[in-house]
Amino acid sequence: MLVSQFIPFVTVLALPYTCLADPIRVQKPDLQLPDDALVHREAVKEIFLKSYAAYHAAAFGHDDLDPVSNTSSDGRNGWGASIADAMSTMKIMGLDDLFTEAVSFAEQIDFSRSQTPDTVSVFETTIRYLGGILSAYELGGKKDPLLVQKAAELADKMAFAWRDKTQVIPFGFLDFTTDTPTIATSNIAEAGSLVLEWSTLTKYSDNATYTQLTEGALKHIATLAAPLPGLAAQGIDPASGKFVGSSITWGGGSDSYFEYLIKHARLSNTDDNIFADTWATAVDSTIKNLFRTSTVGDHLYTIDTDSSKRARHVGSHLACFTGGNWMLGGKMLRNDTIVNYGLTLNEACWNTYASTATGIGPEAFAYISSDGNFTGGSPPTPAQLAFYSLHGFYITSSVYILRPEVLESNFYAWRVTGDQKYLDRAASAIDSFNKFLPATVAFAPIDDVNDEDSTKIDDMESFWFAEVLKYIYLTFDDPLNVSLDNFVFNTEGHPFEAPPAKDSYGSGSI
Repeated sequence: MLVSQFIPFVTVLALPYTCLADPIRVQKPDLQLPDDALVHREAVKEIFLKSYAAYHAAAFGHDDLDPVSNTSSDGRNGWGASIADAMSTMKIMGLDDLFTEAVSFAEQIDFSRSQTPDTVSVFETTIRYLGGILSAYELGGKKDPLLVQKAAELADKMAFAWRDKTQVIPFGFLDFTTDTPTIATSNIAEAGSLVLEWSTLTKYSDNATYTQLTEGALKHIATLAAPLPGLAAQGIDPASGKFVGSSITWGGGSDSYFEYLIKHARLSNTDDNIFADTWATAVDSTIKNLFRTSTVGDHLYTIDTDSSKRARHVGSHLACFTGGNWMLGGKMLRNDTIVNYGLTLNEACWNTYASTATGIGPEAFAYISSDGNFTGGSPPTPAQLAFYSLHGFYITSSVYILRPEVLESNFYAWRVTGDQKYLDRAASAIDSFNKFLPATVAFAPIDDVNDEDSTKIDDMESFWFAEVLKYIYLTFDDPLNVSLDNFVFNTEGHPFEAPPAKDSYGSGSI
């Protein structure tokens, strides 16, 4: 079945903007926290401290703690990913002694070569190491210039992902020993989600090349002829600069490309409207073509489409960033319709948490809408259909690997609306984590979110420190601390200082 429109929509690009005399604000002014917010904030800090103490004891200097076996692993080249990812959260939580130790470690990392036999992911290394180091530099008061030097050393190595000046899209992986890229296709998330970090490095190094390379990649993707207006295809070939196939998704492989379109517009305050306009066009196309509501519960989802333009009724934890991203972008464009759609998408994502035995959402799920239930995979089993009849979605991948996106969007929803229910949801997540994730040491992913006695997965990913615990902590912290009006988060949850907002973003008419 071809993609078509199944629910009423309003063309969001045609909506009038509010008075431009009013400054753009993302956060609701004068947010008031309830009396018990401090209790929940400190509970999150305790989870962080317990997690990091276990990491420090058994895995310090390695990438991850394996909390079931109480050992270490190095899936991010052995440079200490958990330290780089934890630094910004440490500073936000006021853990100054840990922050000082982490900064000293980061200043000594040898980025000249991988500490493992693995190639280096340009995307993952950018968002975790480069993002973490530069955010720590800013949050630490810009007192540690060695952090900028270390970030430049790393970026200079990753720049070999562009083989020459004619190549616009970087290859995704590099051999740091020989400075040669792996010649392979990539995706728009990996190629188009580098500019926040690299442009921040330009800001402190005065080297414009970092911005030119990564902004050029983002802009190139935005200018390619897309399968639907604004909705770039997921695959891309760095050698040719052309799309590979025509699949569309707001989930993995595409997600942070769309995220960075609007965030780059905000962080840079660029006068080039292509970034905000392309994001707005993608939102409009999504409303017209990708929105579906479940036949049970009327939950709002976005379908994926494959290269034959067939609708795939699938969702993912990764794609649940969309709600918060639409709230941010809607506020930037002064468009309450986009904000409200973001809140509605967030409701469907929270339902995936509220519906499971553990109160934690699954990695992937599917649903049924008026045009069917095709997913590209197996049809739902009787057990899945029974679950669907109660909850408006069914689980297709039951693991929880400590992902942040649902709680990230919940944080945006609280800061944008001030509605107490988002605090209640964050508090329930804390309870679920404390009840179902403790391992031999620290906290571990679980195999089945719908099983209170689930087995555990032996890898505590670094984004547990960078994103999950940061977003919950900030939900209960003073709203002026890391205000969404003053900071832009990278896709790993590292905040960067943003200039005062412009009066408007984008052309306002496309």
